[in-house]
Amino acid sequence: MVIAIGVIVVLATVLGGWVFLGHGNIGNLMHPGEYVIILGAAFGSMIIMAPKTVLFEIAKGTVEALKGIPYSKKSYEELFQALYELFMIGRKNGMIALEDHVNEPASSSIFSKYSSLLSNKTAMAFLCEALSPIIDGRIKAEELKPLLKVQLDKMDEQGHEPINIVLKVGDALPGFGIVAAVLGIVNTMQAIGGDPKLVGEKVGAALVGTFIGIFMAYGFVTPLAVNMGFIHQSKIDFLKCISSAVVSFTTGSAPAMAIEIARRGVNSDLRPGAGELEELIKSIKPA
Repeated sequence: MVIAIGVIVVLATVLGGWVFLGHGNIGNLMHPGEYVIILGAAFGSMIIMAPKTVLFEIAKGTVEALKGIPYSKKSYEELFQALYELFMIGRKNGMIALEDHVNEPASSSIFSKYSSLLSNKTAMAFLCEALSPIIDGRIKAEELKPLLKVQLDKMDEQGHEPINIVLKVGDALPGFGIVAAVLGIVNTMQAIGGDPKLVGEKVGAALVGTFIGIFMAYGFVTPLAVNMGFIHQSKIDFLKCISSAVVSFTTGSAPAMAIEIARRGVNSDLRPGAGELEELIKSIKPA
């Protein structure tokens, strides 16, 4: 929704200002050949730059950007409640008591209460993979932090791959605009000596190519890449919150303290207050 507003503002101010204040004719921008050259070349270069998996991630990231940041304050509240329940069971009955919840989260009496967390496949997989080796005894508690850091670093690296490709396409668009303009000038030179009106139309078409490349790059593609970056960072922040809570608990912190440590690492606009967190914990109904 926010992106749609931004698109409207960009189009309204640039095209609306040109038409209504600059007395321009919108029909002068209608040169399909220029659009085909620039947008087609940009799309083709993206295919050359990125492997198929990254192309799919670009499409997925574009859809996610249109939806907005996937996490809200409620998302973190549900996460803290679910983690607190897990930690309390682990503290009272031992980590082995969490085995069924981790192995089959869909049928877990805890996770089934928190729909937003359960539907987040990436977060659930990360949480279960973080707890599983501790439950199985495959690693020691102090070995969990570096293990999760390696995983988070790799996820962060992979998440930036589609963003970097979109940024490079944005950087290339003005150049493709120049390519279209040069081709337009070639056509113009062939018309030199002919009807001055025809020459003017061809020069105008060439300049439209330059305009399209710059306008698409700085008005839409580069801002989209920046937005995708914010979406990706919100995902990494959510996983870091899980990581800090799990590491704190498995290395000896009490459940409430482990949640408090994780809470303090959340962005201020999404972070529940200390009093709010206490009320959330008190409101938990035993599974």
